[in-house]
Amino acid sequence: MALVLDSISLKRNGTLIINNVTLRFERGRSHAILGNNGVGKTTIANVIMGLEGYRDHEGKIILDGEDITSLPVDERARRGLTLLWQEPARFQGLKVIEYLTLGRRLKIEPKLLEATLKLVGLNASYLEREIDESLSGGERKRIELASVILLKPKFAILDEPDSGIDLMSMDMIKNILQRLKSDGSGVIVITHREEVALLTDKAFLVCAGMVVKEGEPKEVCEYYKNLCDWCDHVNKPEEARMG
Repeated sequence: MALVLDSISLKRNGTLIINNVTLRFERGRSHAILGNNGVGKTTIANVIMGLEGYRDHEGKIILDGEDITSLPVDERARRGLTLLWQEPARFQGLKVIEYLTLGRRLKIEPKLLEATLKLVGLNASYLEREIDESLSGGERKRIELASVILLKPKFAILDEPDSGIDLMSMDMIKNILQRLKSDGSGVIVITHREEVALLTDKAFLVCAGMVVKEGEPKEVCEYYKNLCDWCDHVNKPEEARMG
């Protein structure tokens, strides 16, 4: 059970911003896509999800053996892919408990709802609050993350600032990753922080739209720390600079 990106390339205004990227993500494991700002990490996430403006790429995307390259974002979501959005939703008049249970269609034990909110740093009192302007953007991000956890997707893509995990402690992030993995989800964390990548099972280092190293997070993070800090990461892979 895997999500595979096979030889993905994407151009913008004649510039190759994703260059022949091949990645494999496993269900029940966590993965980090690591790299400095502007190297293509979020673009890879958007390509996976099939967002508008990110589907005119070369290569294929395979989910559990099915070619989903031509599928729109809603069909990918139905098949179990989830990406937390930059601007979390507001629903005037809708309570958090209704949002988390899909209008109470999901039969979820109150204790599990409360435990999931606690996992993302919120208490049980939020269940009766409305998802409106009374909640901060950070609170709404945490609620959306709780919803993703409860839905148990095949793959959850957590882009650090968009998912809200950039404001969480390492222990909290570790517990969230473990919960998703124990429920059978694969996790893809988009990050520039070594300490976050070290919490995952496998890491991919991206530079100038290319995967320049992959493997054990500790080894990838050492490479990142020692060799990438001085690289400008703009259309020039780090390995080419070394040559």
